[in-house]
Amino acid sequence: MNSASSSVLSVSSVVNILISTLDISICYCYTIPMNKVFFTLIVALLLSACGTAVNITDETSAAELIQRGQEALDRNRYNAALQYYQALYDRNRSNIDLVITAEYHIANIHYKQKKYEQARAELNALLEYYNSPDEELLPQHFKRLAQIVLQSIDDKENRR
Repeated sequence: MNSASSSVLSVSSVVNILISTLDISICYCYTIPMNKVFFTLIVALLLSACGTAVNITDETSAAELIQRGQEALDRNRYNAALQYYQALYDRNRSNIDLVITAEYHIANIHYKQKKYEQARAELNALLEYYNSPDEELLPQHFKRLAQIVLQSIDDKENRR
C-alpha cells in the first residue's frame, strides 16, 4: 500500500466515523436526512482538497506562471495564486522586472486576505527598489499600484 492509498483510507475512515456519529446524534435530535449530511461532508472534503498544491513543472514559463496566478486570483483562489507568484519569484531572481511583478502580486494577495501588516511590509520593501538610480528602468505601474494599496490599507486602519 502506498502513501496515497493510505491517506485515502484515512479520509474514508474519518468519513465513516463522522457518518456513524452523525447518524446517532442527528437522527435522534433532528430530522435531517442522512443523504444531505453525507453530501455536505463530501463537498467539504472536496473543497478542502482544492486548496492543495498546484501543478508547476520545470517547463512552465514566467508568462504562464503570471497568467495562471492571475486566473487563480480572479477566482479568489489565493493560495494557488501565491504558489504561482512564489514560483515566479524563485525562478527569476536575476530578472528585476519579474521579481517586482511577483513581489507586488504576493503583497496584493496578502492585502486581499486582509493580512494588512504583512502586505504593508511587503509593499514598502517593493517600493525600496524604486529608491535607486535605475528607477526609471523599473516597471512604473507596480510602484503606483503599491502606493494605491498602501493608501487603501491606511484608510481601512483609520476607519477602525
